[in-house]
Amino acid sequence: MLVSSAKVKEFLNSPIRMLIDGEWVAARSGQTFDTHDPATGEVLAAVPLGRAEDIDLAVAAARRVFDAGEWSAMRPNTREKLIWRIADLMDSYAEDLGELESLDNGKSVGVATAVDVRFAAECFRYYAGWPTKLTGTTNNPSMLLADPAQEFHAYTRREPVGVCGQIIPWNFPILMAAWKIAPALATGNTVVLKPAEQTPLSALLLGEILVEAGVPAGVLNIVTGDGEAGAALSGHADVDKVAFTGSTEVGKLIVDAARGNLKKVSLELGGKSPHIIFADADIPAAVAGTIMGFTFNSGQACEAGTRVYVHADIFDEFTGALAEAVAQLKVGPGSDPESAITPLVSQEQLDRVTGYLEAGKAAGARALVGGERVGESGYYVEPTVFVDATPDMSIVREEIFGPVAVALPFTDEDEVIDAANDTVYGLAAGLWTKDLSRAHRVAARLKAGQVWINTFHAFDAGLPFGGYGQSGWGRELGSEALALYTQVKAVNIAL
Repeated sequence: MLVSSAKVKEFLNSPIRMLIDGEWVAARSGQTFDTHDPATGEVLAAVPLGRAEDIDLAVAAARRVFDAGEWSAMRPNTREKLIWRIADLMDSYAEDLGELESLDNGKSVGVATAVDVRFAAECFRYYAGWPTKLTGTTNNPSMLLADPAQEFHAYTRREPVGVCGQIIPWNFPILMAAWKIAPALATGNTVVLKPAEQTPLSALLLGEILVEAGVPAGVLNIVTGDGEAGAALSGHADVDKVAFTGSTEVGKLIVDAARGNLKKVSLELGGKSPHIIFADADIPAAVAGTIMGFTFNSGQACEAGTRVYVHADIFDEFTGALAEAVAQLKVGPGSDPESAITPLVSQEQLDRVTGYLEAGKAAGARALVGGERVGESGYYVEPTVFVDATPDMSIVREEIFGPVAVALPFTDEDEVIDAANDTVYGLAAGLWTKDLSRAHRVAARLKAGQVWINTFHAFDAGLPFGGYGQSGWGRELGSEALALYTQVKAVNIAL
């Protein structure tokens, strides 16, 4: 394990602790779990194994601070400046955060630094502008049951929800932390964050940054642990809202756990996104976009474009060019800037992806390129494109979460829209065409929370992200995310 950052070396060589009520503490049980470097399988660090009792302490701290109004009642412009300072500090620690993210997740250190950390900082900047802009409305009520001579004045207030439990995934740890923490803090809430057990480290370093920025004790609490901690948080009676990003299966468990006090729930879940290549597409650009669509982050992205529908007139030409380009992608560790495909996050994920590779081949699909594990150490698989698949195969219908795509031919627009929408998911979709009318027409008919045209994986902090169907509830990013962390109060006054 090679570590170049002095900050990361110091972090890894010090006892790893959780953040509760402004203090860095061990788990109450004293137990820890190991987090590993996916490139080698080596242990990176021992991390506190938080349990329900640790969640109780964190929630109690968040509740006390929220009820006291230390954060929610802070002048909006003061909160804005503090959140902006978080973003500035993230930029100053970008190299450290990026290297730590790469070590813990396996992704390219260059991508982690230039994309994940920078975008995370921009999320804090975007939401830093909102505290002074959270407004209500004034109303002129008719009050049909009142004396017609009586006058009224009515208005609405947008207020924070309260204590927010946030559970983030392992595929984009620092970015998902920002997507959740930034709007929650901007709207005056307090937070208990539970990082994924596979990748807890960058969230803890982010916690150090928020403490350095001056966020009051108890406003942000971070409890590391496994599913037991997540279950305790999502079911906690003193948590007012839970936000979760992860699998659809776990999302359903979150909903069940939230029933006790009917807490607000937002879910960003799985996907099996269609990527449609029409006959008039710019083929070189579409090939590059398709590769980005299913190999970015080694395919470990919920919105990955893994169902590639190609018009029959160009199917052979396109898939041939795609296979040739995919075969040139270098597989290697995230520390190597030439690595296009980095390791999967864990042995469990490696077993999952290779299981789908074998299932696809057993069902009769043909790997045009790839289809195998790479090496015996680390969690690497070849980027893979299947052809000769049928719509009922697991590789077409189920989320694989690895660098695996299936190319299927189509002949007309209605046919491909029906095929694209034939899924329980609805997170994202992409299409390539030079026909502007077709682009808008197809985008309107695709059942997906976001549609990319002649691009893929294009994000902005001001654009909402979320899905239809079993891809989740609610939207993150943009002004729409403010609704996840606020509630509206109507005030009616008889004058």
